[in-house]
Amino acid sequence: MIRMPALSMGRRTFFFRKKTPPSGHIELKGERATYGQQSRSRILITILCFGLFYAVIGARLVQYGLESEETVASIGPADKLMASRPDLMDRNGEVLATDIRTVSLYAEPNKIVDPDEAVERLATVLPDLDVRTIYRKLSSSSRFQWLRRQLTPKQQSQILALGIPGIGFRPEKRRFYPGGPTAAYVVGHVNIDNKGIAGMEKYIDGQGLGDLAAAGLTVDESLEPVKLSIDLRVQSVVRDELAAAMQRYRAIAAGAVVLDIHTGEVIAMSSLPDYDPNNPVQALEKDRLNRMSAGTFEMGSTFKTFTIAMGLDSGLFNMNDRIDATKPLTIGGFTIHDFHATRRVLTIPEVFTHSSNIGSAKMADAVGIDGHKEFLTRLGLLSRMDTELPEVAMPSQPREWKKINSMTIAFGHGVATTPLQTAVAGAALMNGGKLIEPTFLPRSREEAERHAVQVISPKTSDEMRELMRDNVDHGSGRRAEVEGFRVGGKTGTAEKVVNGRYSNAVRFNAFLSAFPIDDPQYVVLVIVDEPKPEEGQHSATAGLNAAPMVGAIIRRSAAFLGVEPKFGDDGAIARLSY
Repeated sequence: MIRMPALSMGRRTFFFRKKTPPSGHIELKGERATYGQQSRSRILITILCFGLFYAVIGARLVQYGLESEETVASIGPADKLMASRPDLMDRNGEVLATDIRTVSLYAEPNKIVDPDEAVERLATVLPDLDVRTIYRKLSSSSRFQWLRRQLTPKQQSQILALGIPGIGFRPEKRRFYPGGPTAAYVVGHVNIDNKGIAGMEKYIDGQGLGDLAAAGLTVDESLEPVKLSIDLRVQSVVRDELAAAMQRYRAIAAGAVVLDIHTGEVIAMSSLPDYDPNNPVQALEKDRLNRMSAGTFEMGSTFKTFTIAMGLDSGLFNMNDRIDATKPLTIGGFTIHDFHATRRVLTIPEVFTHSSNIGSAKMADAVGIDGHKEFLTRLGLLSRMDTELPEVAMPSQPREWKKINSMTIAFGHGVATTPLQTAVAGAALMNGGKLIEPTFLPRSREEAERHAVQVISPKTSDEMRELMRDNVDHGSGRRAEVEGFRVGGKTGTAEKVVNGRYSNAVRFNAFLSAFPIDDPQYVVLVIVDEPKPEEGQHSATAGLNAAPMVGAIIRRSAAFLGVEPKFGDDGAIARLSY
């Protein structure tokens, strides 16, 4: 401190002192102003950065909001996932299969407080719960466990009311089949994950839907329904008649198919015993088999239709030729005889009408082994059928065709094929000689013509229609007659193999028909497996059971098919006045 001179005023003396900054400190003028300006700049820059950051976020949100929705998402909303399978519909728009919403029950074991209590409370709503399995799941160290798939709304509500921590629900979809078993083997079914595993459901997955599901992708729009060739009305008639016939004839199985001969469309196809696709576990039960396309059978005398067509189309025979059937035919230690022996010379129409094994065998022998095999191959009877339905069996035939094989195959023993293939080949004999592969999807006549293969001449087709009609007029197919519709057809009564030998007591019957035979539109094939004689009858031949089954199907379904009845000698439609 610097001491200043004293100023004396009266008795008081004043001293003035001048302060100096502490040692080592230099005070600069404007330093505070500089610091304040830098702070304000930093705050301003920070505000600008935050503002710019939020402006970018806002702009991106606006951009995303204005963009159109993506058509595919790895995980879509629950309501969109419900539409991941298309509806299946019949040719008239009736729903055969659709998706419905449901929920499944799951648990997060790491959040379960008391597994014992949780199991006990769940069992009050789900009494069939596997207690041990559920307890093991709830006691595990995992974070997710399925407990029950596809609950009903009532079950979901009751479980929610229990208020169990760690228990939740996941929205899922369930396939529903309004018609139940009516078209089970055609429509097929799905598994618990809604993936097609049988019938047309499996076919649809094979067209790309299954690949999308496997990749975790789902379309977020409702898929267009898939229309099938099936007519639900005719399908119901067919199944109803099969069920009645099984009871009437005490058969172990029965089946039928209605086929459009000009397009190859399967209008109806059923096989009993069947199952309810809403409960697909039934499909695993014994004898649940689609016998029409996935089963192979020796078709018996229906094969004589193809044998005689082969003989006529080869040019080796004509309708006026005669064949000696006066005595059985012996070859290689085997004897071929006629079931209803006439023991006389037969014309070609009589060989067909009397269902002569001898006449058919001689016709096959005249054509030769190679020619016979080639003809059946041409008709598609020896190869696997090409169609959308996945369940299609491969026909069986001898490894080596010998003369005896060819002669027995001529009347339906030695080759096993599917009934659907037999119907398709029969349609080729009726429609002018064109083989058209069957389809379970709608197909126009023009489209069918583009893929048709000419397998016999139109002249042979005309002659076969004449033979088919004669057999209903005068032969074994009389019980298939339906007034006004002029049915034509051929019976087939095949002995089944039991313990390596053909048994006369166990039979597989069939009836191959077409109507109206003057201008055929549809083929109807019926099979009945191991029928028993009715009361008062001594046998169970196809003419006594399969033929009347065909007649009943035609009588009830012709109107649905748009076939008008014709009466009178001139074939005019009967008109009544009131």
